Amino acid sequence: MIRNMFRAGVALAVLLAGGVAAAAVPPLVGPDWLAGHRGDADVAVLDVRSPIDGGDEVAFADGHIPGSVDAGYTSHPWRVTKDGVVGKLPPVSELESLVGGLGVDNGDTVVIVPAGTGPTDFGSAARVYWTFRVLGHDRVTILNGGYRGWVAAGNEVATGTVSPQPGDFDADFREGMVVSTRDVENAETRGIQLVDARPSDYFKGDKKHPEARVAGTIPDAVNIQHQRFLSGGDVWRFDQDRVDAVLGDVSLDGDRRPVSFCNTGHWASTTWFALSEVRGEDNVGLYDGSMVEWTADESHPVQVAKQGLARILDFFGG
Repeated sequence: MIRNMFRAGVALAVLLAGGVAAAAVPPLVGPDWLAGHRGDADVAVLDVRSPIDGGDEVAFADGHIPGSVDAGYTSHPWRVTKDGVVGKLPPVSELESLVGGLGVDNGDTVVIVPAGTGPTDFGSAARVYWTFRVLGHDRVTILNGGYRGWVAAGNEVATGTVSPQPGDFDADFREGMVVSTRDVENAETRGIQLVDARPSDYFKGDKKHPEARVAGTIPDAVNIQHQRFLSGGDVWRFDQDRVDAVLGDVSLDGDRRPVSFCNTGHWASTTWFALSEVRGEDNVGLYDGSMVEWTADESHPVQVAKQGLARILDFFGG
């Protein structure tokens, strides 16, 4: 089922009126929108550039959107290691401290700024976006095209470091958005449709993450590659016009709950974003432990693409 389209209609009305209202901001905004709202008292702009995309604290000091705060994806604890598994969601209390420390209040509209350099850096923004939604904060959006798109549009930049005034942020944790290994183990009985967001070489088992025990995917998963939702050259943007075409290439069971995964819950965030926030599918989950956690248990089955003679026999029905 497609989630209510009312939010999108309200968002458009609010944007045309020139204001920001609770739960009305769309999942993606452009530089023009941010240029018109970055000075609003209830808008918090978080710059999540990190070494993943060539950014860091030095890059932020060298140039950033005026009024934004350095919230680097890897320099701030947006993800933690739990029981040897990288990329996990931190405890809620720690996230409350993190978000509040960045100057965010419960009433703020949060704008997340990626680098705009490629699909993987968009995943940083999508993961932080998902984290806010898990914390019960719906007034959140991503600057499409990121910092590079902001600069390319000819907008003003600021330099130097920023020390935000602490905000007052209390979470309303949505546990159901976070899918556990137990849920995945019981995917069939719990009505879960597993969606592998990784590039095809990972899905087929030709390549693996260094923290994963073995290559391959979770049995019966379908492959919706995260990078297919992005397009660009000098500036990379989430391409909303691609969503229906990309999703049309796979067979999703409308009676089952889509759950996105990858290696560490990073790329999976982009596919979750496409399904949940752009397409508007109901109750989309994200397995943040992903293949690193799944393969840590040797009893968990892993599926790889058929090779050699097995592939030929399968093709001819043998």
